[in-house]
Amino acid sequence: MAAGFKTVEPLEYYRRFLKENCRPDGRELGEFRTTTVNIGSISTADGSALVKLGNTTVICGVKAEFAAPPTDAPDKGYVVPNVDLPPLCSSRFRSGPPGEEAQVASQFIADVIENSQIIQKEDLCISPGKLAWVLYCDLICLDYDGNILDACTFALLAALKNVQLPEVTINEETALAEVNLKKKSYLNIRTHPVATSFAVFDDTLLIVDPTGEEEHLATGTLTIVMDEEGKLCCLHKPGGSGLTGAKLQDCMSRAVTRHKEVKKLMDEVIKSIKPK
Repeated sequence: MAAGFKTVEPLEYYRRFLKENCRPDGRELGEFRTTTVNIGSISTADGSALVKLGNTTVICGVKAEFAAPPTDAPDKGYVVPNVDLPPLCSSRFRSGPPGEEAQVASQFIADVIENSQIIQKEDLCISPGKLAWVLYCDLICLDYDGNILDACTFALLAALKNVQLPEVTINEETALAEVNLKKKSYLNIRTHPVATSFAVFDDTLLIVDPTGEEEHLATGTLTIVMDEEGKLCCLHKPGGSGLTGAKLQDCMSRAVTRHKEVKKLMDEVIKSIKPK
């Protein structure tokens, strides 16, 4: 009976749960799904991480290559993110060129990198005007069940913390790059941006970490990215219901708490894999 009611009147089905301050999956309105992270999952990448947020699963691989620095910024390198939502992760996506949602997610991740200054691009310069690192950050969704932006942001941060780049010197006589693979060092991660997403129901009610079904039924969504100092790095609100200042403040407070949870989880995982 309940399954039939959910199929015919999905919104009303959800409202009945929300009236009791809970959700069909048993979570409270402000509760996140179980979050797990596995760092260094891809041995062929320079850095990688796999993040699961409930069923939503994203893997991030970082590949480092050489390139000439941009002419207008000869002392900087590049960070190039790309989010891929293939048909294997959900029946809502089609094969072919990236759809709108994948493009929006790629731009969101690019904005987070730029605004949070997670890596200073000057750190990626090897020789000003001659050689710099390019970090290609490929994020692939393996299972889509809502809240893709939180999962991507976390996977990117965890993968970048896993990247080790070899020492590179320029031979003055031959002007060629010499790579010392025996001496590798971690990237200088300057900030730790963490995303927290909300869905708005019936223009007033806020729920955290929406599933794919909840996103579909919501009247709006909001994603807030904070760093460890409580600074706002990014705010993403693609249309939908408006929010009052008080509601926005509530979201910011929840985002600060979420940052501590994610940072603690990541630190524990990194500590467990680093050689004693």
